[in-house]
Amino acid sequence: MTKSEISSRIAELKMDYIRAQDDLEKLESVGHDVTSAEKRLSAIEEELSELRKLEE
Repeated sequence: MTKSEISSRIAELKMDYIRAQDDLEKLESVGHDVTSAEKRLSAIEEELSELRKLEE
């Protein structure tokens, strides 16, 4: 993966994270189970961490 591909993927994941966080907040506000949304956020955080290591 090239540096530009890594940077593009990081930007994409950041947008996904914002959307997932918004979804989680909506689910919480109506009292629904947020387990899957929390898992999604965690997975995004993990991938971001791995990509940032590659970017260095």
